[in-house]
Formats: sequence, structure tokens, C-alpha cells
Amino acid sequence: MKTLDSIPTSKIQRASKLIQTGAKVGVNYLKYYGDKLTKTEEEAKENLNLSNAEDIYDGLKQMKGSALKVAQMLSMEKSILPKAYVEKFSLAQFFVPPLSAPLVIKTFKNYFGKSPYEIFDTFNATSINAASIGQVHEAELNGKKLAVKIQYPGVADSISSDLALVKPIAIKMFNIKGKDSDKYFKEVENKLIEETDYINEVKQSKEIATACKHLPNLSFPEYYEAWSSERIITMDWMSGKHLSEFTAINTNQETANTIGQALWDFYMYQMHVIKKVHADPHPGNFLVSDEGKLIILDFGCMKTVPDDFYTPYFELAKKENINNPVFFEEKLYELEILKPEDTKEEKVFFSTLFHEMLSLFTQPFHNEIFDFSDETFFGKIAELGERYSKSTEIRNMNGNRGSKHFIYINRTFFGLYNLMHDIKANTVVINNFLKY
Repeated sequence: MKTLDSIPTSKIQRASKLIQTGAKVGVNYLKYYGDKLTKTEEEAKENLNLSNAEDIYDGLKQMKGSALKVAQMLSMEKSILPKAYVEKFSLAQFFVPPLSAPLVIKTFKNYFGKSPYEIFDTFNATSINAASIGQVHEAELNGKKLAVKIQYPGVADSISSDLALVKPIAIKMFNIKGKDSDKYFKEVENKLIEETDYINEVKQSKEIATACKHLPNLSFPEYYEAWSSERIITMDWMSGKHLSEFTAINTNQETANTIGQALWDFYMYQMHVIKKVHADPHPGNFLVSDEGKLIILDFGCMKTVPDDFYTPYFELAKKENINNPVFFEEKLYELEILKPEDTKEEKVFFSTLFHEMLSLFTQPFHNEIFDFSDETFFGKIAELGERYSKSTEIRNMNGNRGSKHFIYINRTFFGLYNLMHDIKANTVVINNFLKY
């Protein structure tokens, strides 16, 4: 794969890159209008989505940083984006051009005053894995194999300006209106800033590994603060298949259930006991070892779950509460889904919408054991998402709904459900975490 000798870091450079990408998208729409004369609407729209996804991803992958991270986040929203975008944006988890060796060495000298060759016994300047915010290199010291994660230059400094550029697109895509919409963008901005603080990531990684090490079938790397800094993390090299590779080849249902239960227990223990959760559940952050253990990586994005959100959120995971109209409405106000200034039409519409959504999404919590391989369950989720994404009624209303905490908590559950479905775990004990 071609390497990058530089990344656009100034606001002007990054804005120019997005403008170039926007121009390509404009050309794609001209082709789309031409295609409609000779092809069906469905064929023309599919070609448009494929071209746009390709051009947008190509532009973002050269920028890296928060712009590419947003694409990675959207790739998990399978019910929101067309398939072409999901497939292309999911490459942000694994397949992006890495930094060149000279740029890697320069980064080391900036933080340690030494090249990596002076620190480690061996160091591979060609990255093993490159993603949205950083890339991973293989090294060895005193006979121990290590993984060294290096953050791309300029990423931390460009977060605010990147989000300002992406904001108009997000507002249109998610129908966000109203004077208090900035709270959602601030939540994303703060989390992305946290993800670029590698000293904080090492701290969080050690805390969660210590808190969850007693859970069965989980494994965590050890982190080395002496060779870590604001933009570099050194940890144990963990051997295994990325979760997406494992799910593509696994045919052993018992192994699928073991890995699925381990993943579910890990999330439920964090959510209900620690009240702080790994909020980046995409396949690139998990490995499956040859011994059949789930390896957890990358604790840069952790979401604290405050009690005033946790309590009403999980009260609405209970079937009897969802079906109690008075209680249900009270919790919708607590979670800022309904607002005092709502019109009668808005109140009825959003109450009905969230009742339907929660009745479906909380089904795993209504059972002692749940089958995450159930195609009917996930088919209903996809159908619901598609139906409301095409709703003209919802477009005419203020889509700015819910507490800011929904952004990362919902992202966590959407990602977790998708991973559990990919694993095909079919006998998951929902409250198994209570044993630990």
C-alpha cells in the first residue's frame, strides 16, 4: 500500500481537501442525472452511492484524523447509510494508507529525542495496521514482542476545525435543528480530543484491564509508560485474528458462543458495574486468540455513564415500563426525547417512534438467553431504520432529540449488537455478568 509522506494539517489545507471531494461528488450527481435517462432509478442511485462512497472515502483517508473517524463511526450505522457507504467507510477500521518511515522516525524524535531504532532492539518502520487516528508498528525489546501505536501528526490540533467542516453535512443527514444542537457536536469533539490523548488512553487501558481481568475468556495487553507519550503508546503485541476475520471463517458454534458471551459480559460489566464503557465497538478493536480468548484493544474512547442518564435509560429496557404509558412518557422527558415546547403532533409522533424502537431494541433484555444470530430480529431493525430514514414526516420535525449521552451509549449498543450478530452467538446469557 502506498505510504504518506505528509498529511494536510492546516485548516485551509483540510478545507481544500473537502472542497475537492465535494467537487467530485458534484460530478457524480451530473452522471446520476444522465444515468436516469438510460437506467432504472434503482440502478442510477446505486451507481451514485458507489461513486460518492469511493470519492468521499478517498478524500477522508488522506486527511485521517477526526474526519476519517466520523466515517468509521458511520460505518457501524448499518440502518442509516446505504450499503455502499457502510462497506467503503468500514475500511477506515483497517485499510488506510500509513505514514512513511521518515515521518514515523521524525515523530519518535519529537517525543523521545531518539529514533525508534535507538529505543528498541528491533523496529519495523512499515506499519502493520493503519486506521483513522494512528498506526501500529511491530518492535522488540529484551526478547519481548511489542506493538507501538503512533498518532498521525496534526490530528489532535485539527479536531475542532474538522468537525466545523463536517457539521453542515451531519445536520442535514440527521435532521438536527434547534439552538441547543451544539451539545451533540461538543460531545463528539470532547471524545475525539480524549482519543488523541495517549497518556490518558494508557491510564484508562490499565484501569479497565484491572477491573475486568477476572471475567472469563478475556485477555488484555500490558502497557509500558516508559515508552509511551502524548502521541505514542507501547504495549504487548497480541496475536490473534481480527474479529471480522474470525467471524468470516469460524464454523464452530461452541467457539462462537464462548466469544460472544465474553464480549457481552465485558460490556454488561462495564455498563452496570463500572459505569464507564468502551465506546468504540468495531471489529478492529478486538482479536480472537488461538486459545479462543477475546483480546480487547484500544481504550482511547471511553464513555462515563452518569446516574441521571443510566437510571431512566435502563428503566426503559424493562418491558413492563415500556408498556406503562404514564411511566414511559415520564422517562422520555427525563431523557430529553420529549420537550416541554413540543407540539401535540411532535409529542405523539416521537412517543410512538420511541415506543416502537425501544420495544424492538430492548428485546435481548427481556430474555434470560438471547439468540444474536436471529436474522428476523436484525431484519426488523434494518426495516425500522429504513422506514424512518425515508419518512417525510420526520424530516419536517426537529430531529434534535435526547440527552447528549445517547450519542456514545447508543453507538456502543449498535456496535455491540452488530458484533454479536457477526459472531452468531445464539445462547447468550444476558445477566451472566452478575456472577462476577
